[in-house]
This record gives sequence, C-alpha cells and structure tokens, in this order.
Amino acid sequence: MTKIKSAVLLMLFLLSALAPALEPPTDIKLTDAPNDDGSIVIMEWQPSLSENEPGFMGYNIERSGLPNDSFQMIAWVPKGYVEHQDNSVEVMGKNYYYKVVAVNESGDSAVSAVAGPIATTQDWFNTGKLNTLFGTFLFIAITLLYIYWARKGKLFIRRIAGLDAVEEAIGRATEMGRPILYCNGIGWIDSISTVASLNILGQVAKKTAKYDTPLTVPTADPVVHAVAREMVKEGYKSAGRPDLFKEDSVYFITSDQMGYAAALAGIMVREKPATNFFMGYYAAESLVLAESGAATGAIQIAGTDQISQLPFFITACDYTLIGEELYAASAYLSKEPLLVGSLKGQDACKLVIILFVLLGTLAALIFRSDLIYNLFRIH
Repeated sequence: MTKIKSAVLLMLFLLSALAPALEPPTDIKLTDAPNDDGSIVIMEWQPSLSENEPGFMGYNIERSGLPNDSFQMIAWVPKGYVEHQDNSVEVMGKNYYYKVVAVNESGDSAVSAVAGPIATTQDWFNTGKLNTLFGTFLFIAITLLYIYWARKGKLFIRRIAGLDAVEEAIGRATEMGRPILYCNGIGWIDSISTVASLNILGQVAKKTAKYDTPLTVPTADPVVHAVAREMVKEGYKSAGRPDLFKEDSVYFITSDQMGYAAALAGIMVREKPATNFFMGYYAAESLVLAESGAATGAIQIAGTDQISQLPFFITACDYTLIGEELYAASAYLSKEPLLVGSLKGQDACKLVIILFVLLGTLAALIFRSDLIYNLFRIH
C-alpha cells in the first residue's frame, strides 16, 4: 500500500514538473484618460501566453505609489480581457505604478514587470461635448434675439383666460370690500411650480396695492413663507404703496398637508374672501380647497403642473392654468420684455429641438443615415 501511494505521488510530481509554467502578461501600457477630472487611468496589456491553458482564471490588478513598495490589489479582470480602467485614483498629479498578475485555479501566479510611473491630470474641457457647447450658445442666441424683439414690441403672447381674469377677480374683491386669498400650495422652494407661484404673487400684490384690497397669504413652508413675504412687500413697493403692506398678511400655518388644507378651509368660511388664488404645487388637498372656496361663492383661479390634480381644479374653479401656462403667468401679467422674450425664446428652442428630432427620424427611416443622431451624441 505504501508503495502505491509513493508511486502516485511520484506521478503527480512528474506531471506538475512537465506542466508548462504560468506566464505573466507583458507590454503593459498606462494612459491618462482624456476628457476626465484626473481620476482615471487606462491600462492595456498583452495577454498571458497561458491564457488558453486549462485552469487559467484571469488577472489581478495591483497598484502602488512607489515602484519598490508593496502593491495592493485594486481590481480583478477575468480572462479574455486585456484592458482595465482604474477609476479609483485618489490624488491627481501623484505618480502611480501598476502590476498585472496572472492567476490560475491552482493558486499559482505570474507577476508582470512594474509599469509606470503615471500621473493623472484634469482636463479643462471635455471635447466629446462640443455639441452641447454649440447647442448652449445657439439657445442663448435665440433667447437674446427674442428679448430684443420683445423690447421692440414685436412679440405676441396668446390670450390665457385664467390670467385675463386676474384683473376682474381683484376688481370684484375691491368692489365687495372683501379680501383676496392667495395660496402657494404645499411645495418647497425648490419646486418649479412654487417659484412660478411666487412670481405670480408679486404681480397680484402690485394690483392689490393699486386698489387697496386686503391680501391674505397663508403658507405651508417656512422658506416659502419668507420669500412670499418679500414678494408681497416688493409688490406694494413697486406700486408706490409700501405703507399699505402689513407683515401679518403673510403668515405661516403648518407644514402638515391636511392641517394646512383644514386651516385654509376655515379661513374661507370665516373671512369669506371674494377671490381665491390656488397657484403652485398641490396634492390630495386640492379638492378640499377648491370645494371649500366654491361653497363660499368666491371667484377661484387655480394653476398647477400636477396633472393628477388638474381635474379637481377644472371642476371646482372658475379658471385653471394648465401645465406651462403657470410658468408663463408672470411674463403674461407683467409684460416685462425680459420675461416675455425669455418665454418666447424657450418656445423657439423647443421648436428647434422638435425639428431636429423629426429630421433625425426621417434621415434614419428613409436614408438610413445617423448623421442627425451623431450631432446629439455625447462621446
């Protein structure tokens, strides 16, 4: 029995001695990645000659700050691949050295020669995004052109019934001697609809100051409250009536959604405002507010970009601004050339994008060309 074991061990030893030695990868090339922030090194190498041998697994990528220092493994690359992007470079401008280690199932390894040093640098501009730069300048040029035309009085904005009714709604409240309620919704200050609502509030404040009509602005967010108070204050100042502004006309209620809705419903029932404005971001409380205001007989003008809430406003309010009409409201009411020109310039830029989409579609379907597609592609 002992002789059989010895023979088997001898055979295994001879087979291992006759097996070809594991070969390391060669010709390692290091390149600083172009158009990046200096955090990527691109590695390429010639594969190990043992890659086609049974049991070969792949490569360990090792990195060090010094050529004679200990190297640490940073990545694993399976066989069949001869390149790797090291995107874990921590210090830009520092020299780094690399090794590529071939590994097989038996645990054997073959280490390549040390490659390096290489130091990464940050590029000033990504040349693969030249089309983005060109598009930005094009859109800026279009917007400036429309602002110029607006100052010359050559632009037209289609009529929006809900905004045309603002003057009528404020006049009605003035005649009845009752206040105007303006709600900014429950959105935060980073919501586009909230910003649009605050811009409209400034225009409404100018008109209420002109007619000496009480304006009530309850808010649901502390930051929105501070901005809303400044918008109303500036509106009264712009109208030449800063003495009419009252600090307590803009006040904070609560950040709770239904608590805010309940408080507004109570205000509508007690104070019976002649006009209610619901502008901004709204959710489930929209129907509660709209129905409460309708029950008091007030004129109601609403506007939101939340599609799910539009049906409730359309049903219970006299006028509703739909989608982007809310964003256009401040330009529509103020007639300020800068705002009007910017609004029309944005519409023109959208038409340019739609035109390119149509041209690209036709080029791909009819002429089998991807020229238009490549214009918008980021390399």
